Amino acid sequence: MDILGFDIFKFFSESVEFDEKKYVNREISWLAFNHRVLQEAKDHRNPLYERLRFLAIYSSNSDEFFRVRVGSIRSLMRLKKKKKKKYDIDPGDLLDEIHRIVKKQQEEYGSIFRNEILKEMREQKVFLVSDKDSKIVHEQFVNDYFKENILPHIKYTFLSEISGEIFLQNKQLYLVVQLKSKDTASAKYQYALVDVPTQHAPRFIELPKFENKYYIMFLDDVLRKNLSYVFPNFDIISSYAIKLTRDAELYFEDELNGDVVDVIRKAVKTRKTGAPARFLYDPTIHDELLTILRKSLQLSEKELISGARYHNFSDFFNFPNPEGRLSRFEDLEPLNDRHLLAHQSFFPALRERDWILHYPYHSYEPVVRFLEEAAVDPNVMQIRMTLYRVASQSRIINALITAAKNKKQVTAYVELMARFDEESNIYWAEELKNAGVKVLYSYPGLKVHAKLCLVTRTEGTVKRRYGYLSTGNFNEKTSQLYADHGFFTSDIRITNEMFDVFRFLNKKINTVKSNHLLVAPFSLRTRLIELIDQEIKNARQRLPAAITMKANSLEDREMIDKLYEASEAGVNVTLIIRGIFCLVPGERTLSKNISAFSIVGRFLEHGRIYLFHNAGNELIYLSSADWMKRNLSRRVEVAFPIYDENIKKELKDILNFQLMDSVKARILDKNLKNNYRKSEDNKPVESQLEIYHYLKTKNST
Repeated sequence: MDILGFDIFKFFSESVEFDEKKYVNREISWLAFNHRVLQEAKDHRNPLYERLRFLAIYSSNSDEFFRVRVGSIRSLMRLKKKKKKKYDIDPGDLLDEIHRIVKKQQEEYGSIFRNEILKEMREQKVFLVSDKDSKIVHEQFVNDYFKENILPHIKYTFLSEISGEIFLQNKQLYLVVQLKSKDTASAKYQYALVDVPTQHAPRFIELPKFENKYYIMFLDDVLRKNLSYVFPNFDIISSYAIKLTRDAELYFEDELNGDVVDVIRKAVKTRKTGAPARFLYDPTIHDELLTILRKSLQLSEKELISGARYHNFSDFFNFPNPEGRLSRFEDLEPLNDRHLLAHQSFFPALRERDWILHYPYHSYEPVVRFLEEAAVDPNVMQIRMTLYRVASQSRIINALITAAKNKKQVTAYVELMARFDEESNIYWAEELKNAGVKVLYSYPGLKVHAKLCLVTRTEGTVKRRYGYLSTGNFNEKTSQLYADHGFFTSDIRITNEMFDVFRFLNKKINTVKSNHLLVAPFSLRTRLIELIDQEIKNARQRLPAAITMKANSLEDREMIDKLYEASEAGVNVTLIIRGIFCLVPGERTLSKNISAFSIVGRFLEHGRIYLFHNAGNELIYLSSADWMKRNLSRRVEVAFPIYDENIKKELKDILNFQLMDSVKARILDKNLKNNYRKSEDNKPVESQLEIYHYLKTKNST
C-alpha cells in the first residue's frame, strides 16, 4: 500500500527501527517533547490560566500522536512475520513502550491538575465542581440549564439493542450508563451509551456566583446530575466516560491520479471511520462492562488505555476565566517596524534593501499589506504563492481574489495534503478558482511545504520581481502564536530562483537548479552536507569551525551521521530542537562536541535557522525545512540565504538569547530527562521575553 506514492512499510521502518546507541527512536523522542509541554503546566512561574492552556496543548498533542503515529504503527502489527523481519520492525514492543510512557505522563498530568492547579484555582475563589459536590444553591440552575440547553440534543442507545459492533465517533465524548429498571424485580442491569452533546453546549458551564465565589461544572457532570430525565423509568446506578481516537492517516490505493480534489475529499471522509487507535475509559469502570465494550468495539488489549473520569482535556483551551480571576501572560503588543512603515509603498522599500520580521514579536500586518498593495497596484502583473495552512478568515486569500478580479495573473499552489487542513484547503482552493485564480494542486508523493510569494511588477521598460519567503505559514492567526521569520527582498539572486521554483510547481521544468536557494528535493540535502563538510575540513585544518542549527525536528539519519562526523573532527555543534530529536548528544566517542537543548515557552518555536561559521565568513539560512527525511527528500522545501549583514547580526542576536535561555530551555540528552538548563551566573534569562524587548528597543532607535 502506498501513501502518496511511497511505501508505507519502508516509511515506518525508517522511523521505527533504530540503533539505540546512535539514534533515539522518533516516537519516544516525540513523547519526551510532549512531556516538556506538560512541564510548562507544572511550572509555577507560568500564570495559572496559561498552565491550564498547556494542559490543553498536551492533550491535543496526545490525540494527534495517537491518531497519526500510533494509528499507523498499529497497522504494521497486521504484517506477516516475514514482512516484519524484512524491515526489522517490532511494532508491538514499541507500542508497549509508548503506552508505558503515556501512562506515566497521564499520572503526572492528573497529579498536576488535581493537586496543584485545582488547588490554586480554589485559592482564587474559582471552583470546578462535580455532580457530587455541587452546592444546593445551584441545583435549580443546573436542572433548568439541562432541560433548556442539553436535553433536546441528547442521543442514546441501549447496548442490548445493538446487534454486532458499536460505532463511536472519533474524539466524541460518551457516557456509558448502568441502569436498573423500576418496573421489574429483575436484578439484571442494562447499559446505555449517551452522547455528551459538546456540539450544542460549552464543555464548561459557569454556575451563578455565590458568596463571592465562582463555580464551574463540566458538561459531563451536568448530564450526570440529570440522567433521571433521560431515563425516567430506570434507577441510575453509575456512569462512566469513554472516548475513542481513530487513525487519521489518509491511505491511497494508488498515486493521486484523476480529480485530485475529489480523491482527497473522499479520503478525508474515511478518516471519520478510521481504525481505532486509542480507547480511553474511566478507570473505575467495572470489568464486565469494559469487556462488553471491548468486544462490541472489536478492540485489542493494546488499544485499551485507562484514562480518568474526564476526557478531551483539549477543551481547556476554552475554559472560562470569570472576571479575569485566573492570571494570564502579560500582553506583548506586536511591534510595527517603524522603518518599514516610513515607506508609503512596499516596492521602493524592497528596492532599497532587504527586510526581516520576527513573529509574533512583530505584527503580521506588513505581509497582508504587501499582498493587498500588490492586488491593487496597476503595475503589478503577476502574483505567485504557495499556501499550506491559512486562517479561517483570511485577508491573504481575499487579497489574491482581489488581484484576480483586477485582471492580474494570480497563481496559487494549494497543498491539499496539509494534515487536518485538507477540507479547509479544498474550500479555499475552490474559492480562489471561482475568482479566476490559477490553482495548482498536490504532486503525487511530493508535498509542498515551502512558504513563498513572488510578485512581478512592470517598472518602466523592465520587469522587477519582489519576494517574500518565510519559515511559517501564510496565516494571520497562527502568526500570533508561532515564532517565525518573514523575509522581504528584491535581490535578483533570490527572486530569479524563486521564479524557477514556481516554474517547477507549474510543471514547466522538471528540476530546480539553484546557486543561492537550497531547494528540496533537489539541492537542500546535498548542499547542507557540503556546508557541514566544509566545517569538518576547517576543523581538521585547525581553523575555527562551528554549526548552530535551530529547527522543530532532527530525525534524518544521514544528517545525524554527518553531525557525528563533524563532532569527531572537532566542530562545535549546537542544536536548538523543539520537538523530535533522534541524535544522541554528549557521547565521548560519538558526539562529544555536540550540545543540544529545547525551548518550550509561551510561543511555539517554529523558525528554522542554519548557521555555519565558515572560517569567520558566516553563512546563515532560514528555512521551512526541518532535518527530517520527509522534508529533505519528499517535500518541496526552500532554505534561503541572508546576505544583508545587519539582518545576519539581528538573527545571531536572537540565537544568542536562546543560547543563554535558563528559564524555558531543557537539556536534550540520551536519557530524555528534560532537565532545565541553568545559567552560569544564576541570572534567569527567558529568551522569548528578551527577544521581544531587544526588538522593541531596536525599533525605537
